[in-house]
Amino acid sequence: MWRSLLLALVLAWGPAPTNAQPQDPDVLAREAMQKLVEKQAREAELKTIEERLAGNAEARARLEAEIAGIRADRAALNKALLDTTARAQAAEQRVSVIEQRLSLSQSSEAAIRRSLEGRRGLISEVLAALQRIGRRPPPAVLVRPEDILEAVRASMLLGAVVPDLRQEIEVLGTDLAELVRLREGIARERKAISGELEQLAAERQRLASLVEARRMREASATRDAEVQRGQDGELAAKARSLRDFVERMEKEISVANRAAEAARQALEAETREQRQRMAALAFRDPARLSPKIAFSEARGLLPLPVVGSQLRGFGDADGAGGTTRGISLETRPGALVSAPSDAWVVYAGPFRSFGQLLILNAGGGYYLLLAGMQRIDVALNQFVLAGEPVAVMGETSEAAATIVGSGAGQPVLYIEFRKDGVSVDPAPWWTKPLGEKVRG
Repeated sequence: MWRSLLLALVLAWGPAPTNAQPQDPDVLAREAMQKLVEKQAREAELKTIEERLAGNAEARARLEAEIAGIRADRAALNKALLDTTARAQAAEQRVSVIEQRLSLSQSSEAAIRRSLEGRRGLISEVLAALQRIGRRPPPAVLVRPEDILEAVRASMLLGAVVPDLRQEIEVLGTDLAELVRLREGIARERKAISGELEQLAAERQRLASLVEARRMREASATRDAEVQRGQDGELAAKARSLRDFVERMEKEISVANRAAEAARQALEAETREQRQRMAALAFRDPARLSPKIAFSEARGLLPLPVVGSQLRGFGDADGAGGTTRGISLETRPGALVSAPSDAWVVYAGPFRSFGQLLILNAGGGYYLLLAGMQRIDVALNQFVLAGEPVAVMGETSEAAATIVGSGAGQPVLYIEFRKDGVSVDPAPWWTKPLGEKVRG
């Protein structure tokens, strides 16, 4: 598409055959505007890409910093894991010692149990004797004297048995207390070992999970950084392509604008030339009964209505503190006055001290005023052609004092153009500039 547009622009600038039609400047201008809009869109896209590149650079810097931090954390975690392993091994050593003590305690418990089992018969006899005594207590001596012998025998038996029984009971109580103490110690040691092992296992699990999470995060951050670098490369390439495209569009827009301007100037020149030819042809049509062109389009085409030199121009000081609203031409005595343009006569006759006044309606809101003539040769409502004789100047100008503020002398023709009741400068309508006569 761009090659075809460039080819069209080159052809527009190249030499064209004499019979080729000039290109439409509006079409070229629209094409240039379309290119400008597309260029602005690409510039906006380029700005977005550059902002994304800046954001990606910041994100990549953050990722690299995070990777470095993760690696530093991983080293610290590895050290913590080694310390935990050392503590675990020390705890395992303590557990081994506790287990040895537990084994000794269990051996002591077994020995006490065996001792108690060996004395189970004696304990049974003592308990049975105590039970019998409880069921059959010794008789009261003072109640039945005949039972003294039985009471003495019971006392002798108790005196012989009770010391041994007391000793055995004391040994048994000591063994039982030691057994209880050993069992409580064994329970405490087992509970401590279990808690220590659970804490070590949890610490190991936590450190292992943290190390794995850090490792995965490091791998993810590394992948993200690689992706960011790849995206940066793609965006940079796209940005370079867009910059080249924008530069190319700027050149094409410049070429299109120049071509549009050249086409516009050529069209204006051709239109002006055609208008002048048509106006010239229109003015050469003696059979016309109305203006063939609008008065506003007759700029630079109207002939002067009389041969003479300019005394005062439009806007010059009028000698009375104001400015003139028309131009004043000094003419030869008896000079012929012609109609400046196709028009209808709307007034013809004397007017105050201006002499004969002729007002022509040129159409489109334009009126032409001619004053200072001696005789008018056209009638009211008559249509006159441009260049058609309409009046004759006098031998002298009785209206000169009114028109230019001087006494009688060469005849003076006053010309004024009015548009919608406002005076306008007639200079742009003449075919050639007026020469001014130096007075002094």
